[in-house]
Amino acid sequence: MKRQATISRSTKETEITVTVDLDGTGATDIETGIGFLDHMLDQLARHSMMDITVRAKGDLHIDFHHTTEDVGIALGQAFTKALGDKKGITRYADVHLPMDETLTRVAVDISGRPFLVWQVDFTQPKIGEMDTELFREWFQAFAQNAGITLHVANLYGVNNHHIAETCYKGLARALRKAAEMDPRQEGRVPSTKGMLAG
Repeated sequence: MKRQATISRSTKETEITVTVDLDGTGATDIETGIGFLDHMLDQLARHSMMDITVRAKGDLHIDFHHTTEDVGIALGQAFTKALGDKKGITRYADVHLPMDETLTRVAVDISGRPFLVWQVDFTQPKIGEMDTELFREWFQAFAQNAGITLHVANLYGVNNHHIAETCYKGLARALRKAAEMDPRQEGRVPSTKGMLAG
């Protein structure tokens, strides 16, 4: 069964189409109009081995908030749709992701119960032209719409670019493991309830 999905989202603020293939090669075709967000989504695809295509047009003349959040929403919806009934997945994963002086911990539960714990601070208001406060908005939107419990904690770091990048790379590596098929599950849902909410 192919674990692929496409989501289109249209509002007065944004027009977005996202396609994901959970069992891809990390290929990307991403255009959001926000250079640093494109860079982070490219890292997400490359290190999760998901193929990700994003086409987003938003009200960037106002700010980057709506586009950033709505890309997170659409990508989260595509991720959970591609997972299907979640039978046979590993479900849980965590990673400590280093990048030079920075170390970030990311833990994921594909639970169907969306929740974000975000313990990440930035010392600058922007990276490039992107507001650093928008990273939490993206992760919140993704977690809620993917139906995952997501904990992201930057343990230490100095460079704001490195801190942001370890969050996305850490998410990528955790999602890759959690979404993997576990042959020992033999097609069962990894829950004593017999189902994962959502």
